[in-house]
Parts: sequence; structure tokens; C-alpha cells
Amino acid sequence: MSAPPADGYRSGFACLVGRPNVGKSTLLNALVGEKVAITSAKPQTTRRAIRGVLRRELPDGTPAELVLVDTPGVHRPRTLLGERLNDLVRDSLAEVDVVALCLPADGAVGPGDRRLAEQVADAVGGRSRPRVVVAVTRTDLGRGDDVPERLLQAQRLAAEVGLDVADFVPTSGTRGDGVSALADVLVGHLPEGPPLFPEDQVHDVPVDVLVAELVREAALDGVRDELPHSLAVVTEEIVPREDRDPDRPLTDVLVHVFVERDSQKAIVIGRGGSRLKEVGTRARRGIEGVLGTRVHLDLRVKVAKDWQRDPKQLRRLGF
Repeated sequence: MSAPPADGYRSGFACLVGRPNVGKSTLLNALVGEKVAITSAKPQTTRRAIRGVLRRELPDGTPAELVLVDTPGVHRPRTLLGERLNDLVRDSLAEVDVVALCLPADGAVGPGDRRLAEQVADAVGGRSRPRVVVAVTRTDLGRGDDVPERLLQAQRLAAEVGLDVADFVPTSGTRGDGVSALADVLVGHLPEGPPLFPEDQVHDVPVDVLVAELVREAALDGVRDELPHSLAVVTEEIVPREDRDPDRPLTDVLVHVFVERDSQKAIVIGRGGSRLKEVGTRARRGIEGVLGTRVHLDLRVKVAKDWQRDPKQLRRLGF
């Protein structure tokens, strides 16, 4: 079936950009209304351009479809993986209609924010698109005058780097504060266009990637500061168990968790396999929700030495 005409409908893409750990993924999930991206207190949790779909009407009743792109946190790269993640953000800036620059309320605007604002200004240039919106995130963690102060700092930053900002919106993805207002702002900047996804689709994350991400989210919880960057997860198999009662299906899922050193492997597995068992228990609940069946989850930890710096291994791990 061909798409309806664009007249009377708005659609397009918006990307959320910011430094690591400023609440982009939490905000994406809040905007979409369900969990699309994994979240963690560890920086650089997001490694892929995760896309979620938000459908909303403009104040005049015009229907609109906004595809939100959650991007990795922009940082000074120390590895080839870091360089590729920054490249992913740069590519996303060139392909969207709206950019939401995320600045956290619980931290002063710093050099990293300035570099990112300059990068956004360079990407936008003198073009009419993408439009730029500043989302002051994590307002639930701000204290006293943090939020108004951060809004003033954001305005000064935009003026200093020559960034034309259409709107400034304070938000908390955790509490939901300002999420609806931000959605209205982002949708309001969309051009005319046809629907982009089927009505019942809220993300475009492949099932195997979503399963791997749920395992990585569980594995990130409680690990040492140096370990999160060394974790990579790949789904090897998702196979329905044969000869099962149709009313009680079971799916076998094989997932490989990669680390860079043997010492890290021991940390992930834990004493007597205790930590890996905890990871499996936590991840299984989310995976069963995704697959809609009971799951037998087989987690295997492997060493891929210095994979973050090895082009061949990066390709094998999907980066």
C-alpha cells in the first residue's frame, strides 16, 4: 500500500545528542512511552543509534510522526570504538530535521558541552534544517537555582558558539517533567511528510540487538568503573525449543558476553558463577517480555583481547 500524501501530515527525525550520562536514553524512553533504549549510571552506555517512534497531534489537530534517534555520548575518544561512536553522532546530525542538545541540570556547562555545541553549530551551518532545541535534562537531580542557572548558561553558550536555538526546555525523563512539552516542541518543528513506520511499531531495533542490549544492561549493574567500556554482547541464537506444548512455548537464547582480559572475565562470572547467574536472571525477565515466551538463557563469557582497538574485532561485534 502506498503512503498517504504528505499534505496534512508531518513527519521526520530528531536526534538526542549530549555528553555521556546526561540522561538521553531515559529521555528517549519517556518520550516514546516505553523502554526502547537501555539505561545505566555508567557513562557511554549507548553505543548504537537507537530509534523510537513518537506519534502526536499538533495543536491544530495535524497528525505527526517523530522518529527519535538516541545517540552515543560525545567524548574525547581513547579507542577506535570511541572514534566510531563519535562518527555515528556526527552522521546523525546531518540526517535529521531537529537536534535536541541535552545539557544536564545537575552539572555546570563545561568544555565538553562547548565542543559539542560547536559541532552542532558546524553541522547546522546556515541551513534551515535541522532546527536546534536545547533540553536541560535531569532536572530532578538539580538543586535550588540549578535549573534556571543551567538555562541561562545554555543561552550564553548558544550565543557564544553562534548556535541558533529555537527552544529551551527543562525536562526530567525519570519523573516525566517537561517530557510532554518537549514532545510538542520537537513535533512542532517537523516538515510535511508521510508516515514513516507502521502504526503499531514504536522502534526499529532488531530483536537480536535488543536481546544483547538487555544482557549488557544487566551486566553493567554494579561492575567496576573500568569494566563497562570493555563489555560487548552479541546474540548468537534465538531458537524455539522443539517438541514443546504449544501452550507452553520455550525459546533457547544463546548470548556471548565479550571482555578484553581474563581478569575481567572473572569479574563478570563472579565467584562460583554467582554474578553471571544474577545477570542472567535480570536479563531474562526483559527478554521474555520481548519474545513473548519463557526463555532459557545461555550466557557465555569470552575474551576478545583489546577489541575496542581492533578493526576486525569491532566489525565482528557489529561496530
